[in-house]
Order: sequence, then C-alpha cells, then structure tokens
Amino acid sequence: MKMTLLEIVQDILNDLDSDFVNSIQDTVESEQVAQIVKTCYYEMIANRNWPHLRKLFQLEHSGDVSKPNYLKIPVNLKEMEFFKYEVQMEDARVVQKTIKFKHPDEFLAITTGRNSTSPTVDTVIDYSGSKILTINNTSPTYWTSFDDFNIVTDSYDKDEDVTLQSSKTQCLGYIHPTWVHIDTAIPDLPTEAFPALLAEAKSTAFVSVKQMANQKAEQKAARQQRWLARKAWRTEGAVRFDDYGRKGRR
Repeated sequence: MKMTLLEIVQDILNDLDSDFVNSIQDTVESEQVAQIVKTCYYEMIANRNWPHLRKLFQLEHSGDVSKPNYLKIPVNLKEMEFFKYEVQMEDARVVQKTIKFKHPDEFLAITTGRNSTSPTVDTVIDYSGSKILTINNTSPTYWTSFDDFNIVTDSYDKDEDVTLQSSKTQCLGYIHPTWVHIDTAIPDLPTEAFPALLAEAKSTAFVSVKQMANQKAEQKAARQQRWLARKAWRTEGAVRFDDYGRKGRR
C-alpha cells in the first residue's frame, strides 16, 4: 500500500516512541524525520533504474544558432537508452531515424577526417573551443556528448532546419522524479517499494534522531532491499539482455 509523507513520518515517530503529529511541520523531530525520508527516497532512486521512471522524452533546443548540430540534455534525465530524429525520406515519408551513439574519441575520428573547405562541411566551435567538422546537407547519423550536458551530432540538414529541432527528437530514458515536501505527497515509487522506503527511513531515524541503532529495523531494511533487487519490472519480458552471439547449450 502506498503512503503519504505524513503517514510515513507518523509510522516512524510511533516506533521512535515520539509524540504524535498532525503535520510533518509540527515538531523539530517530525521535520527531521521527513527530511530523512526524502534522503532515503533519493538514495533508492539513485540505486537502480526504476521501470516506472522509464519514459519517452524530447531533447531541448541548443538555443545557439552557431551550434546547429547541438541539442541539450534535460536536467532531470538520469540515463538515455536511445535517440531518434525525424527525417523525411525521398518518397516523402517521415520516419524516426535512430541516431547511433559513438564514444567521443570514435566520434572525433569520424568528423576530424572531413574536408573543412567543402561547402557541405561546417566548422562548428564546441563549448570547449574545439572545432567539430559537421556535414550540413544530411540528417544526423551519429551522436556523442563531451560534457554530459549537450548532445552533438555529426551532421544536420540545413535545407530542412537551420538547427536541430527539439520537436523532431524522440528519446527513451529514465527521468528523475520530483520530490514534493508536503503532508499529502506520495513518494513516486511503485507500491511494492514502500516497505523498503519505510524500513530504510526507520533504520536511519533511529541512528540520527535517537542516536541508537535498531537491529530489527536494519534487518528489515536489508531484507526489503534484497527483495527489490530481484523484483523490479512488473511487465514480464521488459528487460532484454544481448547474447553477443553466444549459443546456448544443446
């Protein structure tokens, strides 16, 4: 069962033999416990890629016409799985083309060998001051990131758009949730993760608030985390593993 922030704080305070509260702001102790819940929540979010945070999203426009092959990564993105860009085919069909990732050194190996004097090649200055030789008459094929804040592509089609457009991107990735610090807020976790959040926060609260360890609470927290490590996806078959060409035993 999901719980509000107030219900979680009340549960923890009860185990701490503390005063009952009607709001997380009622006492110094309740405010401290609410902050502990928030910290434990973000630790849980950081420890794994939660399926419910896996969403389609769009990259952001660079806002700089001097960098036509750049797009910005949303600040709340945790990890990106794929990047597609809308292109128009010769038969007028519009398709989402998968843009392949290259590590920075691989990306530069592709772009550095281009002819900077060609009319189909632009010299784009990266935020670091380095020059990126960018093809200007075809849709992107490869992308990379040098700083984890901006995405750079090897090309763009200036006849279609003077810069890459946010509206033409399609990405899949894990988005950091937003914490709401009010009584009625329900932490953004699947139902089965709430016992783990409660156990972690309770274990931490005994040490932080009461200055004492609670072995039972610690054991429960460890048990819940082990269970969550085995059970993440609600949809069967949601996780795929590459076999890298290996054959199973016959």
